[in-house]
Amino acid sequence: MILLSLVSFIVATLAAGLIVRWCKDHATSYGYAMPQRFHHGHVPRVGGAALVAGMVVSWGLGVAQSSLWGDPASLRLDAWVVSWLVVLLPAVLGGVAEDLTQRLSVRYRLTLTGASGALSVWLLGLNLPRMGWPWLDTLLLIAPWLGIAIVVLAVAGLPHAFNIIDGYNGLAGMVALIVCLALAHVALQVGDRALAALLVSTAAATGGFLVWNYPRGMLFAGDGGAYVWGVVIAMASISLVQRNADVSPWFPMLLLIYPVWETIFSIYRKAVRGVSPGVADALHFHQLIYRRIVRGVFHDDESRRVLMRNNRTSPYLWGFTLLTVVPAVLFWNNTPLLMAFCGLFVVSYVMAYLAIVRFKVPNWLRH
Repeated sequence: MILLSLVSFIVATLAAGLIVRWCKDHATSYGYAMPQRFHHGHVPRVGGAALVAGMVVSWGLGVAQSSLWGDPASLRLDAWVVSWLVVLLPAVLGGVAEDLTQRLSVRYRLTLTGASGALSVWLLGLNLPRMGWPWLDTLLLIAPWLGIAIVVLAVAGLPHAFNIIDGYNGLAGMVALIVCLALAHVALQVGDRALAALLVSTAAATGGFLVWNYPRGMLFAGDGGAYVWGVVIAMASISLVQRNADVSPWFPMLLLIYPVWETIFSIYRKAVRGVSPGVADALHFHQLIYRRIVRGVFHDDESRRVLMRNNRTSPYLWGFTLLTVVPAVLFWNNTPLLMAFCGLFVVSYVMAYLAIVRFKVPNWLRH
């Protein structure tokens, strides 16, 4: 597992460096008029390609190690890993196509991530066997297609949730890294070493990307990177619950409550204003923190000011994420407590959002 992670990190770091070196000219296609843009200069947005490179090489090495040279670590990485890569393919193609052309509509990208969801059911046999409530579990037993529908929705929707929070240097990447490691920790607790190996390798590839993404923002993940994180984490979450009865289905829900609720809340506030959910805006939680909390400036140059404020935004959200990750890891098999923490997060998020909108932020948060 350590070898696979090291290979994943090195390959992703080198691939990201090559992208930074050779793709600067293409970065000019991402114009300053984009409402979600908060940086100066032209930065490549195809960091997802570096993630995929690190993951493909490390996962392929794991399969080769198991099939050709024996598997002393008992990771049991074999042909099913190839199926994971096939499931990733439609979503990654859609994300990278959008990063390269800026012309692929939300409808087409959602269709492609939905195709990944359908493939996860067909090739991997993913299903949600329980929800932690007796009456819901009975319903899933009577109508198993409901579990399949939830799987497709999760695999199709989570990539877009990560895309929504991907706005500042190190934000989505660090959230993905933390979530992958948390899932890997619980996978090891229940003896699922194969799943843990894939997750740790994904976290390592993310670390290689972050070398170039934080703090200087020389490379962005783009839609392709967000879709890689979303699909892999969604599949891993469902697999962990499906394969291990001790793991509460609310464990991954609490882990991912920040990007999931950010997406749901964004759809709600846009619907209230009569705006399509697919229209980008600058009113997400992380964008409000950038504008109304992160105000410290130490340089006169405009590009340096934007970079400083960009870098200082992400740690606020890292702390926000850890408030859900820590209890999720501590109580991964306690469904009532995990549900309570999910509810607490939703209430806290709404209260914090309203406080920022109404300029009622405590002074200590500004320093």
